[in-house]
Amino acid sequence: MKLAIFDCDGTLVDSQADICEAMDAAFAAAGLVPPDRHDTRRVVGLSLHEAMRRLHPAGGHDDHAALTQLYKDAFRARRAAGAVAEPLYEGIAALVAELAAEGWQLAVATGKSDRGLAHCLETHGLTRHFVSLQTADRHPSKPDPSMIEQCIADAGADRARTAMIGDTVYDIAMACNAGVRGIGVDWGYHESAELIEAGAQAVATSVSHLRDLLRGVA
Repeated sequence: MKLAIFDCDGTLVDSQADICEAMDAAFAAAGLVPPDRHDTRRVVGLSLHEAMRRLHPAGGHDDHAALTQLYKDAFRARRAAGAVAEPLYEGIAALVAELAAEGWQLAVATGKSDRGLAHCLETHGLTRHFVSLQTADRHPSKPDPSMIEQCIADAGADRARTAMIGDTVYDIAMACNAGVRGIGVDWGYHESAELIEAGAQAVATSVSHLRDLLRGVA
C-alpha cells in the first residue's frame, strides 16, 4: 500500500499571510515587538510552542505558553471575521483527487491544530481523501517522527512505499527520522538547497513535477 503524507502550510495551502498576521497580533497583545516576518515564515511547520521558543528566546515556558494561546486567539478571531484565506496552491486539489483515485492512501502531518486543519480541509472539500490527519495537538513537534508513524499505522501502509511531502527542513528531517522518503516542494518557506541538505530525495518545482516524483514510489 502506497502512502503520501502531506504537510499543510506551505505545501497544500499558501497560509503565510494569515500566519504572519496572527503572529504579529499575538506578540503585540503580549506587549512584545513582533518578530520579523522572515523569521515567522522560518518556523512554520513547528508546533506553536516550539515556534514561540525560537521567536522569543528570552522568554520562559510560561511566556511561550501565553504566546501560543494569544496566537490561537488571534487566528480564530481572524477566521471568525472571514479574514482567513489559506488558498490551495494551484493544482493541489486535482493532484489529491488523482492520487486517491489511483488507490494511494493519503494523510496529513502538520504543525496546525486539529481544529485548524479540519477547517482548512473542509473549506477546500478535501477531507474525504485523507485516511489519517495528524497534528501538533497530539504529537511532539517536527522533526520527531511520531506523526508519520501514526499515519503509517492508520493507513496500514508499507514504510518503503511511503513518502513525506513538505516545504521545510522539519518535514524532511521528520521523514528521515521515520525511515521514509522525503520529497520537498519549492513553493513553500524553505529553499530547495536546504531541503536537499536536510535529506530530501528530490525537490518538486511544480505540482506536475511532484506527481512525476510520486510515480517513482515503487
